Amino acid sequence: MDGDNARTMILGFDTSSAHVGAALFDGKGIVAAAHEEMARGQAERLMPMLEEVLTKGGATWKDLDAIGVGIGPGNFTGVRLSVGAARGLALSLNIPAVGVSLLEAAALDMTGPVLSCLGAPRDQAYVQSHAMTPPVHAQLIALSEMPTTWAQSGLTCVGPAAAQVAEQLAANAVPARHAPAEAVARIAATGWQDAPPRPAPLYLKPADAAPSRDAPPVILE
Repeated sequence: MDGDNARTMILGFDTSSAHVGAALFDGKGIVAAAHEEMARGQAERLMPMLEEVLTKGGATWKDLDAIGVGIGPGNFTGVRLSVGAARGLALSLNIPAVGVSLLEAAALDMTGPVLSCLGAPRDQAYVQSHAMTPPVHAQLIALSEMPTTWAQSGLTCVGPAAAQVAEQLAANAVPARHAPAEAVARIAATGWQDAPPRPAPLYLKPADAAPSRDAPPVILE
């Protein structure tokens, strides 16, 4: 970066839901970001958006130290798109790629007992707890089947499906403090130097359409 080589540059992006998002984090804050709602056309929009965010942030591909990518849970095709792009970019740039769960991203910078809540089809939600005892592990669950034991004092539900989950648990509902791609970039910045494993999709449900019903498609090594 023009005389400022000390900065750590992380490019984060996510297409796990009906959106495309990207953010550039310089170790101190987000210097450029973009987020567009779209149910289709993510594959065509992703790379141009990444270029635009880099340009807006005054950076080039060569300035990047690492890639951060949302690995789901979410839309099957969208998750595969992001993970495949991150792996390809990391390989071509010879930099690490860090996979970040969107359930973790939703709870970034939240305190107290928190339940991350992402929308899922057929009146279900993806959920995971943070600072809850006992913990709620990442899972897909029907809204009507949420255990009453999750309704802890002071519980806050966060994320796109927070309102629906909070209604079931008589809890508070708030939006996430960061857009998905921005949270992904910030979280990736904390772990990119620790030899992270290559990103892999986080699937908490079978694909609606897949070549095999026994297992999801494997992204080639």
